[in-house]
Amino acid sequence: MIVFNAPVQQDKIIETLTSFNEEGISYEFVEKKGIKLYFKSATDDQEAAAKKAKEIIKGTPYGGVLYFQVTVEEGWVKCKKMDCL
Repeated sequence: MIVFNAPVQQDKIIETLTSFNEEGISYEFVEKKGIKLYFKSATDDQEAAAKKAKEIIKGTPYGGVLYFQVTVEEGWVKCKKMDCL
């Protein structure tokens, strides 16, 4: 799971990443929690997908001045009603 910590421009980040589909990398928005945006990527190399996501956002007109952090959370599972225990 790729996680963006971004306090502003969240809608633009979501729009930019979900419309990207190149080099075998695409992103699917999962959810927002506070300033965190969670994305799935179909690629096996999540670190490379996170690095590419950062490059994509930095390459936009708004991304060059935007403060954000991109990380990878391994083993992330979304549970509902405690059915994952």
